[in-house]
Amino acid sequence: MSGFFYVLDEDVRILFVDDDPILREFAQVNLASVHAEIEVAGDGVEALEQLEQGAFDLVVTDLEMPRIDGFDLLGRLRADPRWERLPVIVATGRDDVEAIDRAFQAGATAFVTKPLNWRLLTYQLKFVLRSARAETALLRAGTDASPIA
Repeated sequence: MSGFFYVLDEDVRILFVDDDPILREFAQVNLASVHAEIEVAGDGVEALEQLEQGAFDLVVTDLEMPRIDGFDLLGRLRADPRWERLPVIVATGRDDVEAIDRAFQAGATAFVTKPLNWRLLTYQLKFVLRSARAETALLRAGTDASPIA
């Protein structure tokens, strides 16, 4: 068995959005690494405020939150040219068909259910980040990187 290593081994700035303060604390402990900076927000309002303050590479958001929930946050991000391609992973306790369909229709990049397996989540973050960066590189090179339907 090999020793512990950080999965997030490229520089990344992640915004973790959840109304549960304990989960936000866990996110900072379990996702942060030498390369990964984790910021937290308690709901969609705080998330939008933080996004206005600085660039993030990826957002992880819950769905059920006060003020602005995850569905509305996704809609606002996808409606804004600054964030329309920002990868967003939904992390929620809901696993019903309606929530899954609604999240992806609103613009989710990926969907994971709680309770979170933090190690598995870091691999999903790494994959989504790698995919988003490859798409950005293709777009900058002038190649159409539209997803295949």
